[in-house]
Amino acid sequence: MPTPETPLHVFSFYVDFFHDSVDSSDDAGNVELCRGAFSECTGLEATMEPKVIKEGGLNYGSHQRPGPITFSTVILKRGYASSSDLWKWFQSMTSQGYAQRLRVVINVFDLDGTAAMAWQLDRAMPIKFKAADLNAKSAEVGIEELHLVHEGLSVVDPTIGSLVA
Repeated sequence: MPTPETPLHVFSFYVDFFHDSVDSSDDAGNVELCRGAFSECTGLEATMEPKVIKEGGLNYGSHQRPGPITFSTVILKRGYASSSDLWKWFQSMTSQGYAQRLRVVINVFDLDGTAAMAWQLDRAMPIKFKAADLNAKSAEVGIEELHLVHEGLSVVDPTIGSLVA
């Protein structure tokens, strides 16, 4: 883990997409579908809406209790995946009438290329897929944007050890 003297550079990360098993005892949740490299990731955010309880006779303030948690849409920008599996995943929602949920792990690396931490999105589903413009003068690659909604956000152990493998 980086010390305050060696800051974590968040521009060095990979995204792994795993099949999300319905049964947590099943090993199907450990099968990697594909891996992508993106230049930007936004929306790693969870917000809890507190429940306000007003007590009769208590005129100064109210009680605050935990309420429902909502998650932001995670947006991956300007990326590349070695296969067309991400497009097939998005396309399966329209052609098959259901959305296969994936477990998405965003691995963040420190300065020496070692996996430092990872964010996990549970039961993620793509809601927008935007391919890069086809322009011979452009340096853009593959995927311009991939928007993911999910049902859980957590910090987990990284799924890969280092950038140099």
